[in-house]
Amino acid sequence: MIPSLATIADLRQWRARQAGTVGFVPTMGALHEGHASLVRRSAAKNAATLVSIFVNPTQFGPNEDLDKYPRTLEADLRLCEQAGATAVFTPDNAMMYPPGFATWVTVEGMTDKLCGKSRPGHFRGVTTVVAKLFNLAQPTRAYFGQKDAQQALVLTRMAIELDMPLEVITCPTVREADGLAMSSRNRYLAAPDRQRALALFGALQAVQAAFKAGQRDVPMLRQAGLAILTPSVDRVDYLEILNAHDLGEITTVQGKALCAVAAFVGTTRLIDNVILGG
Repeated sequence: MIPSLATIADLRQWRARQAGTVGFVPTMGALHEGHASLVRRSAAKNAATLVSIFVNPTQFGPNEDLDKYPRTLEADLRLCEQAGATAVFTPDNAMMYPPGFATWVTVEGMTDKLCGKSRPGHFRGVTTVVAKLFNLAQPTRAYFGQKDAQQALVLTRMAIELDMPLEVITCPTVREADGLAMSSRNRYLAAPDRQRALALFGALQAVQAAFKAGQRDVPMLRQAGLAILTPSVDRVDYLEILNAHDLGEITTVQGKALCAVAAFVGTTRLIDNVILGG
C-alpha cells in the first residue's frame, strides 16, 4: 500500500525526499474514475504524484451535505494506488484549521456567480484550503477536473495572481456511459433520480446542438437548454452561458463560452458544463 501521510510533518518529510517533479491531485475523497483519470494524468507526467483526501468543512454552507458527504478512505487509497499515486495526504480538521484560525484567501469577481452566487462562502473555503495544500505539497503541477469548471478557473487565477510556482492543469470531464458527469454525489441518487439526472447533460447537448446549427444569441441558447432541463429536475439552480476565460457576462457567443448548469434532483445538487466554440 502506498504511504498514507497523516500529519503535516509526515507530508513535509515526504516532500523533502522528492528529487523530481511532483504532481498534486487535491480531493475530498469518495473517489471515482474521474479522480483516477487525474491521478493517471499526473503519474504520466511527474516523477511523483500526491493525492490529498480532506472533506473541507469551510466550503460547505450551513444547510449543505457536510455530515452525509461520503467518506470511503480504504477504497480511496486502493484507487489511488491503482491509478499510480505515490502517496496520499489525509489531514484532519484540527490540522488544517487549528483553533483561532483567521486567515482566508478570496478571489473576487468570478466567485460571485454560478456556484458562488448560490453557495455564499463556498469559494472562500475552496481557495483557502487549496492555497494551504499548495503551500504544504509544493507541487510542480496540480490537476483539476473540467466538471468543476468555475473552481478550476478560480484556482488558476489564484495561483497566477499570488505568484505560486506551479502549473494548474484542467483535465476533461469523465462521464458515465450514458453521459452523466461522474461525481461523488451521484451515489446519493436513487434509480429514478439517477435517470432524471441525465437531463443536465441533455440540456447541455441541446445548447451545443443549437450552437452548431448557428445560434449565437445567449438567451436563445439558454432557452434551448432549459426546455430540456426544467421538466426533469426538481429545481434549476442555474443554466448560464458566460465568457470561458473570466466568467464575464455575454449576450452573444464570440470565441469560447462556458455553458454551465446546476440543478437539484431530489435533494442532490449536481453540476455540469460544456465549452462552446472550443
